[in-house]
Amino acid sequence: MKPPLRPAARLLDQLRERIRYSHYSPRTEKAYVYWVRFFIRFHKLRHPREMGAREIEAFLSFLANERKVATSTHRQALAAILFLYKEVLDTRLPWLDQIGRPKERVRIPVVLSREEVARLLAAIDRPHKLMCQLLYGAGLRLMECVSLRVKDVDFDRRTIVVREGKGGKDRVVMLPTTLITPLRDQLAHSRAIWAQDRALRIPGVWLPETLTRKYPRAGESWPWHWLFPSPTLSIDPRTKVRHRHHRYEQAVGRAIAQAAMQVQIPKRVTAHTLRHYVGSGTMLGVVGRCDEKRVNGSSPRAEAHGVDRT
Repeated sequence: MKPPLRPAARLLDQLRERIRYSHYSPRTEKAYVYWVRFFIRFHKLRHPREMGAREIEAFLSFLANERKVATSTHRQALAAILFLYKEVLDTRLPWLDQIGRPKERVRIPVVLSREEVARLLAAIDRPHKLMCQLLYGAGLRLMECVSLRVKDVDFDRRTIVVREGKGGKDRVVMLPTTLITPLRDQLAHSRAIWAQDRALRIPGVWLPETLTRKYPRAGESWPWHWLFPSPTLSIDPRTKVRHRHHRYEQAVGRAIAQAAMQVQIPKRVTAHTLRHYVGSGTMLGVVGRCDEKRVNGSSPRAEAHGVDRT
C-alpha cells in the first residue's frame, strides 16, 4: 500500500515524493518533473485534475508536430504524464490507456572496426582512456562504468560486478587481463583522493538511502569509494550535502567525440558505440550475453577483441 502524499505540498513536490517512493533514478525524476511542468504551462497553468485525454493529446501533438521531437522523447513525455495521473493524482480512468503511443523504431547500431577502435582509444586523453577501454573490453554501459566502486573489481577472479544495471539488475562481466595493471594504478589514485577526503573530514560518497540508514559510516569506507572519483566536490541535489561524486559521464562522452573527430572516423561515435564491434560478422548484441555467464574462461567477446583471459 502506498503511503499518503502530503496534502499541503505543491503538485511537483508530490510528484518528486512519489517518484522517490518508486525508487526511480534521479535522471527519471528530473525528466518527469520537466515534462509535467511543461504540460501544465502549455495549458496556461490549469490543474491536471481539470484536464483529460483531449488536453494530453493536444500537448503530445504539439511535441510531435511543432517541436518535432524524437519518438523516444514523445514516449518519455507521455510516461511522465501518465505517472502523474496514476501515481500522484490517483486517477484510474479508461482514457488513460487509450491514448496513442508512437511506435518505437528499430535502428541499426553504429559499429566500429577493430582498427577504428584502436585509433580512437589511442587518441583519448588519459583520465578517460581507461573508462573507454572498459566500455569496449568489458561491455559496460557508460553509467555502469563511471559509477563503479572499489569493491566491484575482483582481481583474483578477474571479474567486475555491475550493480543496478539496466532494468535494476546486477551482473558479472569479465575483467580483461590487459586492463589489470591500469586498474590497479587507478585504484591507487582513487585511494589517494579517499585518504585526502578522510583527512579533511569531507562527508562520504553517495549511498542508497536504505544503506545510509543501516550503515551510517559506510559512505566513508574505502570499499564504497568510487573507482573513478571526480577531481572536484559537488552538492547532492537531493540531500544538499557537499561531497565527492564519481566522474561525470558527459566528460567521457565529450572525450570520445573529440577523439573521433581527431582521428577522422566518419561515423557518429558515442560511448555506447564502444559496446558494438565487428568480429567474424558478429555484433556485440548477439554474443554480449555470453560474457556475463562465462566469466571464468574465454568468451566470444574476449576472442574477438584479442584479449587474453588466461
